[in-house]
Amino acid sequence: MADWIAAIILGLVEGLTEFLPVSSTGHLLLTQHLLGLTDLRWNAFVVLIQLGAILAVVALYFQRLWGVLIRLPTDPSARRFAISVLIAFIPSAIAGLFLHDFITKVLFEDLRTICWALIIGGVILLVLERWAPKPHTGDAMALSWRQSFLIGLFQCLALVPGVSRSGATISGGLVLGLEKPAAAEFSFFLAIPTMVAAFGLDLIKSKDSIDLHFAWIIAIGFIVSFVSGLIVIKWMLSFVSKHGFAPFAWWRIAIGATGLFLLTMGFVS
Repeated sequence: MADWIAAIILGLVEGLTEFLPVSSTGHLLLTQHLLGLTDLRWNAFVVLIQLGAILAVVALYFQRLWGVLIRLPTDPSARRFAISVLIAFIPSAIAGLFLHDFITKVLFEDLRTICWALIIGGVILLVLERWAPKPHTGDAMALSWRQSFLIGLFQCLALVPGVSRSGATISGGLVLGLEKPAAAEFSFFLAIPTMVAAFGLDLIKSKDSIDLHFAWIIAIGFIVSFVSGLIVIKWMLSFVSKHGFAPFAWWRIAIGATGLFLLTMGFVS
């Protein structure tokens, strides 16, 4: 398969799954192995194209984010929101910095762990869908700093591929009393600094293995993930309000179980 076709496929997988609680990284790594793309350049590709999807958040929420930015000097609520995102970002930033090599060189190659993480995460979402505490926070921009920090701790779980960054932060939000759309929105906002940091760190770590040809391949995946991410964000909040997170939980379980079957039968290695 031509590299540019593989980049389009992986870009679609990234954009369509980044903001759903199904683990974009887990889906990307399973797809990567199904396509036989197992060298380290493609591991870097998986991380780097995620910034394309994150820019979709910036594009769709630009007016709200810009409003917060320009009000920072004068509006306490704007400063509170900015600090809450920073507080939530810090735990995974520290953990990711120290565990980066272990994650990309060990966990990225452990497909069974990824599949089990998908299944276990799906079961947790089903449990929370039924027994989550009664929500009391409906505004993603009005979280307490305690809520923000604890959601940040939940996000650290997503350092294990297959757990899902959005799934972990949304689950944390539900446990802490956020309404479903608010939990999803805060997950979107927290994705911006998290994935920008992951992009920068991985770019530094992998710069020597990326030549000009592969830079264009990454650019293709980046653009595709941006466009497909725009579509998913617009659709997700409406879907979650009507149907909750159970459909995503069952999807995770199905993909994880299928992955384990393919591994057991030797179709994926």
